[in-house]
Amino acid sequence: MPDPTVPPTPPVALDALLARADLGLRRIAGPADPAVVVHWAHTSEMADPYPYLLGGELLLSAGVHIPDGAGAGYFDAYVSRIVAAGGAALGFGVAPVHDTVPGALVEACEMHGLPLLEVPPRTTFSAVARALWQLMAQARTAELRRVTEAQQSLATAAARPDPVPAVLQQLARRLGGRAVLYGPEGTPVAGAGPDPGAEARTALAKLAEVVRPSGPSGQEPPDARPSSASDTVAGVRLVAHALGNGEGFVLGTAAPQRDAGDHTIASVAAVLLSLLTGERHGGSGAGRSSALVRLLLGAAPSEVAPLLGGDRWRVVRGRPDGRAAPDPVAASALGAALGSSLVDVAGEVVRVLVPDGRTVERVPGWTLGVSAAAAPRDWPAADAQASRALARARATRTPLLRHGDRPALTDLVPPHDADAHARALLAPIERSPALVDTLRTWLSLHGSWDRTAVALDVHRNTVRQRIARCAALLDTDLDDPDVRMELWFALRRT
Repeated sequence: MPDPTVPPTPPVALDALLARADLGLRRIAGPADPAVVVHWAHTSEMADPYPYLLGGELLLSAGVHIPDGAGAGYFDAYVSRIVAAGGAALGFGVAPVHDTVPGALVEACEMHGLPLLEVPPRTTFSAVARALWQLMAQARTAELRRVTEAQQSLATAAARPDPVPAVLQQLARRLGGRAVLYGPEGTPVAGAGPDPGAEARTALAKLAEVVRPSGPSGQEPPDARPSSASDTVAGVRLVAHALGNGEGFVLGTAAPQRDAGDHTIASVAAVLLSLLTGERHGGSGAGRSSALVRLLLGAAPSEVAPLLGGDRWRVVRGRPDGRAAPDPVAASALGAALGSSLVDVAGEVVRVLVPDGRTVERVPGWTLGVSAAAAPRDWPAADAQASRALARARATRTPLLRHGDRPALTDLVPPHDADAHARALLAPIERSPALVDTLRTWLSLHGSWDRTAVALDVHRNTVRQRIARCAALLDTDLDDPDVRMELWFALRRT
């Protein structure tokens, strides 16, 4: 699945390829439209290339497929199939099969409106494809730079004294259009950028209602509507994003065009506005501030938990798939997806406190471990549960794993006696956290060396050495299932 935080590679204007003097390409038929873009190059000598095209290609052919004596009917059918498949242009090589481009092909391309390029003998098709990839790489670099600068400006705007108007103003400037924040009742709360006109303005308000989490009756479940929707009215591209705070706010944008990275820029703005409107509308920002002050002044977690909006919470640990350590923007996006702004970035892992009433679902691009619901005094234990669940999820390549909250065998033993037994049993290795963590993970994964190595980010030989060291220090046989069961019982108490 494509990463939504990375803009797709933008296509290349056909005129940019024609401007490459080293290729010597020449347009000999079809419209000279600067809006024609090419997504990739494809070489084919099939008489009917339709089944092999995806759309947007510069199709390259040397005319090998053209039979002797081919007339206008053959070329008309050939070009019409390219157009039907969505081909962007046709490049015809005048060597080594043909000395010139067939006149009937030129007429067919002109009739069907397909740009036809003459590829000179000195230019190979691989050179054309390479030049296209180079132009695409340059365009992608420029687009990534534009998106990065926009993200930085949006983050700076969110830190200003009046952040919502500042974020909307930056978004409107970056998109070259209008940005509007609609409140839960459907009325505009704030806006920035030029007015797109009455028709587009009315259509954008209607589009916002399509994605609003609950309809006018307030009876629909939160997941009954899409999170985003788009339309084009009077030549203006309209997009609506439902903000992820569950309060009914919607971000709408209206711009004359939609570039490749605009979706990424608008998504970042939606995340920031989700956090900002969630704090303002529900007063959660003031509640978190009060809770933090009271904790710093010595209050117990159980005393300040009501200020956060609930008595029982789940700890969710998340780790991005195939990426480096998460940055604050990615962490905020995860929190918004889970419906909580209580987010902490801890190295390569993001921890999120989620109210018990919210259902934790999988988030694309993340591997998640979820604890059982816990009262404030048990939050450290819940964090450990989430950590173990995340380790198992990564080892088994499962997007989301939950810690089981059903009664366990440990509930049958008095806690004091169970803790004393665990301390005595694990005393030989308690001074080595690496050994304890390795033993716990290895047992949880049924003694799999490879899966334990993945979960701990170490080499499998390191896992073998640590387990052998545990067996020696504990003076026990780790292949014995009774020993494993007793050790697992003890590890669950630490």
